[in-house]
Amino acid sequence: MNVKNSFIATSMAVALAFGGAALMTAGSSFAYDQTSTAAINVDAGHVILKGYDTVSYFQGTPAMGDKRFAVEHQGATYYFASVENMKTFQSNAEHYVPQFGGFCAMGAALGKKLDVDPSSYKVVDGKLYLNVNAEVFKKWSADVPGNISKANANWPSIKDKAPSSL
Repeated sequence: MNVKNSFIATSMAVALAFGGAALMTAGSSFAYDQTSTAAINVDAGHVILKGYDTVSYFQGTPAMGDKRFAVEHQGATYYFASVENMKTFQSNAEHYVPQFGGFCAMGAALGKKLDVDPSSYKVVDGKLYLNVNAEVFKKWSADVPGNISKANANWPSIKDKAPSSL
């Protein structure tokens, strides 16, 4: 297989993976609005990370948050598993917010705004990155610095666009 055919085959595989991920997340009980131009990935109730506690990712094990420990930050409602985690977030919120508004890091690297699976994540250099599913996370992990660089370059031009327009 020559380089051009290899590139086309790889591109098709990535497109199919993202297409399958979109179908899988479409049936989710969490609203992912393909027409929203918001720079943050929240559900209809403005909850980010599908209710997971963002501080818990930095502690090594993502935990579901509790509505009793809720904090609004920049248009998103964060839930926390404990009052301690809530206070930790409040003391330095910018450290704990997910990158790319909580959208998929690999999607951002490819110029897309995709939903995420809260269990497909990695904390890199003190920042939280999420991906749409385990398969995409594996591809993203193959070149973390390169994919973060691409995502950082793309994010300013896609953050205020609707996912369906990308």
